[in-house]
Parts: sequence; structure tokens; C-alpha cells
Amino acid sequence: MHTVLPPFIPPAGLRNTHLQSMLNSLGPRPWQVNRRSATMVARTQPLVLNGEHQGKPVKLLAHFDQVDRSNQRLAILLHGWEGSIESTYLLSAANHLYRQGFNILRLNLRDHGESFHLNDTTFNSTLSEEVATAIANFLARHPHRDRYLAGYSLGGNFALRIAADAGEALSLSAVAAICPPVDPAHAMKKIMEGAMYRDYFLDKWSGSLKKKLHYFPELLEHNALPRFESLAALNDYFVSTFTPFQHAAEYFADYAIYEDRLTALSVPSYLITSEDDPIVPVSDLGLINRPAALKVEVTKFGGHCGFIENYRLESWSDRCLSLIFNHHQNTPESAHC
Repeated sequence: MHTVLPPFIPPAGLRNTHLQSMLNSLGPRPWQVNRRSATMVARTQPLVLNGEHQGKPVKLLAHFDQVDRSNQRLAILLHGWEGSIESTYLLSAANHLYRQGFNILRLNLRDHGESFHLNDTTFNSTLSEEVATAIANFLARHPHRDRYLAGYSLGGNFALRIAADAGEALSLSAVAAICPPVDPAHAMKKIMEGAMYRDYFLDKWSGSLKKKLHYFPELLEHNALPRFESLAALNDYFVSTFTPFQHAAEYFADYAIYEDRLTALSVPSYLITSEDDPIVPVSDLGLINRPAALKVEVTKFGGHCGFIENYRLESWSDRCLSLIFNHHQNTPESAHC
């Protein structure tokens, strides 16, 4: 059922976990990826997709990168928390697959990228239904024989939940999750323990909430977001103010993928992570009651969604996605059967 992935063996100078995590989106790589993907981006079609959450309509922003109209292979890519469809790691994967002949749908989660104005309620990480329904509506208008879904970090968590809940309904051929948080409470604890990651997410998340309130000031009684000195304080405030959950522990548990959350998974799926991930503890993998459809691949190095495999700053995980998707390609005959 599953394919064998090549080993990830970066040169000695690229084995530091924080270097791997940062190189994926910082330093010279953004310039390099933007240059390489210029042809694809020049042909991008911006779309607003209609989704649904608990019966309420939702709009999500997407970019459709179409190789050609007759192409039957579609790769749907989801970014991580506070990322977007223009994040370097997502563009890198999209361009790699695009050059191999895949059509690409890059999909923004709610309130990510330039989509704060589209919905009058805030994003939270439990909202996988609206992503699944947006994908379904896109596929109704743009049918493809082969349909693949991949996500990074929180996007990987979304991808696995969508595959478990709606993989058959969406006729997904294969799913891949790169460094998804298994126990979000544990992942948040790791973020808060590392000053570099803690400060980054505190600044980014605060900025995103301020942008949301610019468009919808009525979301707060006093129309201003308090100043927070810690990510923990912002977490507690966000959950009680902007979500239906009473406290952070309840919220985190709702989108965890441990225990039996993935039991219904029947689509061939891959969870790819590293032993040295500074955000998602590899020990959390033991909390998953793994269905047969899920293959777990753990590398020694790679950091969080890094997997930079050489000094040309090329991505091993990009290669893995193409290997996985090509392995699970349907033939016209099998699709007919």
C-alpha cells in the first residue's frame, strides 16, 4: 500500500535542529524559492472558495496553479499556523510538484494570508470541516481523477483530520502530513519553552488578531486587543473570548490526533516527522492508535518542517511528496473500475 521513502541524510553542517527549522523560511531560501517559482506564480488564479462550518457559510482564499486544463492530478497544500499560501515552504513544494505535472491548489486557512476580511468570526484550529467542504466545492467545479492532500505543521494536523473524516467522500488518493502536532497542548508547551519560537508566535498571532479586529471591531466589546506579555496569557484569553471552549485544555484536546482520532482513516496516509523537532515532540507519536492506512516516517534530523537536504537548500520533503503522490496515482482503468 505505502511507498518507501528515501533516507534523509543532510550534510553535517545542516544537522542543527534550529538551523533546519529556520532555513526552511529564512535566509537565502525565500529569494531562491521565489525565483524558482516565478513561472508558476505568474499563472496563478486567485480564488475564493465556499466552505461551511456547522451550517454557516465560510469563505477561504486559495491560489490555483494549473499546469494545463486536461491534467488529472491535483495536489492540495495546507500551510502551518501563521503561515499562508505564499509561505516559502509551501511555494517550494508547490513548484516542485507543478514542475512534475501536478495542478496545485494552495489553500489559506481562515484568517491567514490576506483573508482576514472574508469571515466575521475568528479562526481556530478545530475548523477542519470548513476546509474539507471548501475542497469539496472546488472539486465539484474542477474535477480531477487523482486528488492528493498535504499539510505542514498545523496544516498537517488538518490534513489528517480531513482524511479521517472525509477522505473517502473527497476521493483522496493519498495524504501526507509534515510534522503535525499530535497533542497540541504538548506542542504549545514546547513553543513556550523556547524563547525564539515563543516570541515569534506571540508577535505573529497578536498581529493577526489586530488585523482581524481592524475589519471586525465588534468582535471585542472594547474594540481593542489587550497587550500580552506571554503566549500562555494570549492563549487563555483567545480561547475564552473567541472560541466556544471554556479553557485551553478543552480546546487543544478537540483538535488533537491522538488515541482513536484517526481510526476511520482509510486513505493511504503518511506522517513524516523528525526526532529533533523542537516544537512537536516525537514521543507524542506513541499516543496515536495507528490505523493500517497510516505510515509513520521518523528521521533523525530535520527540525520542525525543515528537511533541507543539501547546501543548495533543496527540500527532502518536497521529493517525498512527489514520490508519495506518484506512487498512489490512479490509472484511468482503475478509476473506471
